[in-house]
This record gives sequence, C-alpha cells and structure tokens, in this order.
Amino acid sequence: MAKRPRKNAQVATTLSSAPQAPSPDVTVANTTSQQPTSRRMFSLILDASVRRAFYLVLLAALYAPLSQLILAPVYGSIPSTVYHKYGLVVAGMLSFAIKGYVPIWLDKYFAAFVFWIPVGHFALFQFSSTLGNPTGPLIVECVTLYPLVTTSIYLATKQLQSLDLSFLDNNIAEAGPPMLNYFLFTVFERMFRAILPTWMGMNKLFTRVGLQMLIATTYTTIVPQSVFWPAFPALVFNALANVHAPLQKTTELLNNTLHLSDYALIDRHESLTGYISVLQNNKDNFRVMRCDHSLLGGEWILPPNTKRRVAEPVYAVFTMLEAVRLVDRKKPTEQERALNIGLGVGTAPSALLAHGVSTTIIELDPTVHRFAVNYFGLPQNHTAYIGDAINVVETRKAEQQAYYDYIIHDVFTGGAEPVDLFTFEFLSSLSEMLKPDGVIAINYAGDLRMPSTSLIYRTINKVFPTCRVFREDEQISEGDTVVDNQDDFTNMVFFCRKNTIPVEFRKPVEADFLGSKSRKAYMVPKHEVPAARFVRAGDLLTRANTKVLEKLHVASAIGHWQLMRKVMPATIWENW
Repeated sequence: MAKRPRKNAQVATTLSSAPQAPSPDVTVANTTSQQPTSRRMFSLILDASVRRAFYLVLLAALYAPLSQLILAPVYGSIPSTVYHKYGLVVAGMLSFAIKGYVPIWLDKYFAAFVFWIPVGHFALFQFSSTLGNPTGPLIVECVTLYPLVTTSIYLATKQLQSLDLSFLDNNIAEAGPPMLNYFLFTVFERMFRAILPTWMGMNKLFTRVGLQMLIATTYTTIVPQSVFWPAFPALVFNALANVHAPLQKTTELLNNTLHLSDYALIDRHESLTGYISVLQNNKDNFRVMRCDHSLLGGEWILPPNTKRRVAEPVYAVFTMLEAVRLVDRKKPTEQERALNIGLGVGTAPSALLAHGVSTTIIELDPTVHRFAVNYFGLPQNHTAYIGDAINVVETRKAEQQAYYDYIIHDVFTGGAEPVDLFTFEFLSSLSEMLKPDGVIAINYAGDLRMPSTSLIYRTINKVFPTCRVFREDEQISEGDTVVDNQDDFTNMVFFCRKNTIPVEFRKPVEADFLGSKSRKAYMVPKHEVPAARFVRAGDLLTRANTKVLEKLHVASAIGHWQLMRKVMPATIWENW
C-alpha cells in the first residue's frame, strides 16, 4: 500500500513531462497567421468594400464613352475625341494625388453632383460656337466627366484602403489599390466604348439623359451616406426642361425653341450611329435628316398638287451620284441592278428605282432606314440589308460576283467616312461584285489640301484603274489661277470602272431627270478635279493601317463642323 502513492507520483511526473497540447485560442491564431496569401486575397474579394469599389470604377468607365455620345450632336464624334483620352489619364493621376486633400463631405454630396452633370451639359452647349472645336469638348468634360472619374477612382481607392493588407508588401499595399482601380477603369472603358452604341435607343432608359439619370441613381445607392436633396432641382430640370431628354414635355419645349429659328422637329431617335432626327424648315420649306453634327440629306417640300416621280433634293451632290447611269456602257440585255451602300434620306436609290433599276440597299442604322421610308418617301420595292456593310459584302460577294451594273458608295456621316469602308480590301470586294463594264460612284467629303484625300484617291485608283473625280462646287479662282484657300472642304464623287475603258458621260435625255429641276441643274458632273491635285505616290489605305486615316480625319471633321454651323443655325445643333 505504501508503494501506490509512489507509483502515482511517477505517472504524474511522466504526464507532467509530456508535451502540452496548445490551447484552442493559440491554435486559431496560428492557423490564421499561416493562411496562404491566395486564400486571404479571395476572402478580400468577397468583402463589401471591394464590391463597392468595383461598382464605383464600373460606373465611371460607363460614363466616359457616354460623355462622348453626349458631345457628338454638338461637336461631332471625331473632334470630341481629340483630348478625351489625355483627360482620362490626368483624371486617373489626380485620383491618387488628391489623397489627404479631399474634404470629408465629398462622399455625401458626390452623387448629387452626378445628377447635375446633364444640367451642366445643357448650359455649356449654349456656348459651343464661342468655345469652338475641339476646345469646347475639352472644357465641357473638364467640368463634367473628369471630376466624376477622379472622384470615383479616389472613392474606390478609399474603400480598398480600409482593408487589412498587412500580408502584402508595404509599397504594394500603398500603390496597389489606385493602380488596380485605374487599370480596371481603362479595361471597362474600352469595353463600354465598343458596346454602348448598340444599346442606345432600346428604350427611354437607354438614351443619353436616361443613362445619366440611371448612373446618378446608382451612385446614390453605392456611395455611403449619400445625400439626395441637393440633386432634387437637377432631377426636376432634367424631367421638365432639359430638351435633350426624349420625353413628351421636353420634346414640346424643344419644338418651341426650334420654332424661333423657323424649324420644327418631326421625329428623333437615339440609335446605333448617333442621334438621328428629322427637321423641317417652315420658312424655306425643306426637310432634312440629321445624324449627330452632320446632315444625311434633305428634300424640298413641294405643294400637294405638284406631280413628281421623285422628291427634289436639297443638296446637289446626292443628285450627282445618279450620274453613274450616264456613263457610257453597252446597252443592257437584262434588267439593270444597283447596289447602294449608305442610305441617307434615299435620294439616289429612289431615283434608281424610278428608272426601273433593281436596287439593293445596305444601311447600318435601322433608324435611318425607317426615317427614309416614313418621312422621305423611299419606295418599298427595294431589297434592304440592315447591318455592317463589310459583313454583308463579304458574305454575299461569292453569289453576287459580277452582278451589279452600278454601285453607289455613299457612307459619309459624323464629319468623316467610316475608314474601314475605304480600305483596299473592301473596295476590292466591291470590284468583284461589279460587272466588267459596270460603274461605281464613290462619295467622299474632305479637304483637297489634306493628305487623307490623296490617300483615298490612291486607294480607289489602285482598285479601279479608270477614274474621274468631280467636286460639288467650283473652286475659287482668280482668272486662270486657282486660289489655294486655307481650307477647301468639299464633297467629291469618284466615277470609276474596274477596267481601262474611259469614263465618258453620254448626253442626258429628259427622262434621266425624272421631271426634277434639281437633277436637271446639278446631276451632270461639271467641276472636275484634275489628277494633278492629288499626290499620286504613296501608301494605300489597308485594314492594317486604318489608324493613319483616322488621325488625318480630325482636321477634316473640324472643317466639316465649321461648315455645318453655316448650313444651319447653332441653336439647331445645340438643342438636339
């Protein structure tokens, strides 16, 4: 009995010398500190602050291309881009630089500021002629878009800096959040720039002002402790007085404003290629179709009892395209066929149809086609492909090889032509669809002094070896000397053939004019541009180097903007 205590003591000694199990608290702490970085990063992604930062960046990225769409009806789509990208870079840099200098109330009132941006657009657009182009778009975005981008990225970074990033290197933890936010902003901005135009006009919400209101409302729900009451006056103004909003009340107000300049709005719609509207001048009795800051065509409004087979066009260049039928060819043995790329108001295809030519139309924008039929009398007996001309031509050129007698290429809009439709590859596809003795008429608007015009000439002439070029108006001259003006922006029509047969025009007969005085006066080309005016040596425009022409188009587009301000009053362009 005396030995048992000694044995128990030995057991106790043995147990006391064994390794002790860690306490539950110590186990948890060690496990947490040893979590892999990837797991901790994944847990951060699920954090509410990270989601809020992501939404802030996403909204700013959506607003950037939306701002460009808002500027386009007033300044044109191309001039609006001149400083846009540089401004976004500066805005991104400022979002990091203002750290520590931002007042604490910014979070509360930022969403209210976003509601006021459409009001700022409306007010600043009234001074567009004074601000000029491209200075005007820069000033407008400095007051509206760039503060939004700077603040959004700053607030997103602020959300991320509230997280525990101690497991990262100090430099990465400090610079990583703003750099990540700006990177995401650039990625999403590029994505929205490509897809946003395809959303426009789906409904009242997917319009310029509609999306502005949607984005502002979303900011209110995302930014913590947002105060709404300062935004209420802006909300009322946009609903009742902002003529850019496509609402019944604002449309009535827009018409009252346009009536002061003798214009009336017939219809409008925000669509794929821009802001499309039909306007009527009640003083001079003509109707036009507008796309952003350019005109797609127009026609005179004749008395109801006037008998005309076709409408009287306002602009002479559109009748000149019809002279494609006057180029000498062998007498057709079957019905003639024509392909018209780019519809406008339908001046040329309407005339071709009146002459009995089976006409196929390719038009990118469904709204343009609908307005041409509803408001400009485009006949229904035509074949229409609504979509991208490149895709349509590429998919149909095999079955329509050497199919068309005439091709009319008329795709000017927004101050410049779609570059891809003037490439060597696209024009070569059109050549395959043209009959051996067929004729193509290509409308090009540009400055004869600019390298872009010579680049287009060389490319067209490479595909179609026989061409003659005519301008819409006569060049200013003093005696026999041509005056080299500071600008020489004009519409030109290239009449070309795919072989070496000369382009000669037959003498028109009365039936060619379809009873139209405008066609009788302007259809036959008169003002030929000699080949010597173009630089014959140099590169061609191909799909691989379209950036070259896009850069050259800036000056041409600004020249077109100035011309449009002379054609119609500034108030028509500003109050769209």
